[in-house]
Amino acid sequence: MFTGIVQETGKAKIIKTNQGYSSIEISTSSKFLKGIKIGASVCVDGVCLTVTKIKKSSLGFDVIAETLKLTNLGRLQNLTLVNLERSMKLSDEIGGHLLSGHIQTTGKISKKLSLGDHTLDLKITIPHKFKNYLMYKGYIGINGCSLTVGKISGHNFMLHLIPETLAITNLSSLSEGDLVNIEIDQNTISIVETVKKLLKKTR
Repeated sequence: MFTGIVQETGKAKIIKTNQGYSSIEISTSSKFLKGIKIGASVCVDGVCLTVTKIKKSSLGFDVIAETLKLTNLGRLQNLTLVNLERSMKLSDEIGGHLLSGHIQTTGKISKKLSLGDHTLDLKITIPHKFKNYLMYKGYIGINGCSLTVGKISGHNFMLHLIPETLAITNLSSLSEGDLVNIEIDQNTISIVETVKKLLKKTR
């Protein structure tokens, strides 16, 4: 499990395509590497991946074809910035909301608007079938960041990003047309699906 509070960004250093999976290497700080072991779970741009290699200043991961297809990791290029978070401990403060690292879909940045003073608005477009899970002021995971949903219009929603978020994540480096990984709050999904079932029974 993760908190959605990004700890740092890393750069994709090596991308090797194998049969059925790809091997990626992400540069990290020594602080992030401290105490990490093979088999540990790390959230990479919102995707829960298992550490397969540890080097002096990087971590290696194997990403299966299904994950590459479902997330933006399939478009990862050399030196691409990715958000990183180590799995939470029971004693950790949950500053965001609980994330599993299991991505439901990707969204496209359809509008990027700089508001000055290091603040930014992003308009995200998601597939129609996920629009019922959008709730104004609800939680959503974007590239592993715990964020609050702004104004909703159809299958589009706004994100309002503060300087602190922009400083420690890769969101400021994204452009219109880029894909972001989306993890919808599981509580929201449960509520929506329960209501749908109850309404179906009463008809």
